[in-house]
Amino acid sequence: MTRYIGPKLKKTRRLGELFNFTQKQSIRKYLPGEHGLTNKEKKFSEYSTRLKEKQKLQLNYGISNKNLFSYVCLARKLPGSTEQNLLKLLEMRLDTIVFRFGFAKTLPFARQIVTHGHILVNNKKITIPSYQCKLNDKITILKKNSSYKVVEQNLKITNLNSLPGHLNLDRQNLSGTIENFIDRNEILLQINELLVIEYYSKNI
Repeated sequence: MTRYIGPKLKKTRRLGELFNFTQKQSIRKYLPGEHGLTNKEKKFSEYSTRLKEKQKLQLNYGISNKNLFSYVCLARKLPGSTEQNLLKLLEMRLDTIVFRFGFAKTLPFARQIVTHGHILVNNKKITIPSYQCKLNDKITILKKNSSYKVVEQNLKITNLNSLPGHLNLDRQNLSGTIENFIDRNEILLQINELLVIEYYSKNI
């Protein structure tokens, strides 16, 4: 599965809320399809259930199947829980961090301002959205570019209470510091990451 660019609400109706993918919600509560399956509950096989969780994670973080597989392989090699390692790796991506700080209203826009060279990590320009940030990294918006005003406006409408506890934001200077790894409870996505690991288990 490559990066999805189709109708977003159709995906969220099938997979559930994907806060990084889109914050819009469909008024239709039934599953997408010709008749919506309103009067019967669809039964998923074990494979289908794992596939669904894998797709949720892909869409929420905007990554390909190949990239997610690479993250799973890396998560297995790191000490500690593979499931927790996987989420940490995804949450420490530069585009995700930029989004979490509120510099961008959506993850795709966060990815865009990274690739356009508008983000500094420890005063060094980084243009790779998948760049793995580290603890104590300082993320800054370049002040002399077209994104500065957009980011500034985004921060004005961002609720400070929505900022995850592992991040420290300096609104005045449009910068922030990563002080810790994100707490699992602050990841709003309803996901069973163990099923994602199990989905790829035969290929590892």
